[in-house]
Amino acid sequence: MDTALAALIREADTGDPAAAERLFATLYDELHRLAERQLARNGGDLTLGATTLLHEAYLNIAERSGVEFPDRAHFMAYAARAMRGLIIDYSRRQRAQKRGGEFHITSIGDTGVLPVGEQTDSEQLEALGLALEELRKLDAALSELVDLHFFCGFSLGEIGAMRGVSERTAQRDWRKARLLLQHVLREEGAGPTTPD
Repeated sequence: MDTALAALIREADTGDPAAAERLFATLYDELHRLAERQLARNGGDLTLGATTLLHEAYLNIAERSGVEFPDRAHFMAYAARAMRGLIIDYSRRQRAQKRGGEFHITSIGDTGVLPVGEQTDSEQLEALGLALEELRKLDAALSELVDLHFFCGFSLGEIGAMRGVSERTAQRDWRKARLLLQHVLREEGAGPTTPD
């Protein structure tokens, strides 16, 4: 990671609002792409825009307490979780206003690419969000890997480099994360939303 970015993350972690603003500006383009991916994968039919999602997530991150970001990977994974939570909350509000609204949600495949066209409702999105939170309780590192690969769109090679491990290790961890996530989804009765 760029040493200037690492220093900026450390400064923002100390609670320096100016550093937090500079960090947001530095990562704005990448975070905006993340917001677009989040909406495309999880809220295709929602009337929520990527810029609005990004700014709401920033406010969420800025209000956090007791959460540290030792590096870019942790920051991006946290941002992905914040955006996913906002999409779930937004879809709940829409569902409360009108019943039957549907949007695109997909399953986690071997490649991390989500198939297009599978329809589901916001209740299944909520189930996926809860399953990911359960996975985080079971293994925070695997949950972060899902956020980085599935939601942020980083390749397993990029994630391996961020974590200082080989791509093969990242691939093994990805398979383990998928299996644990499938197990959690089955236990919650959400039905299989990941491939066998």
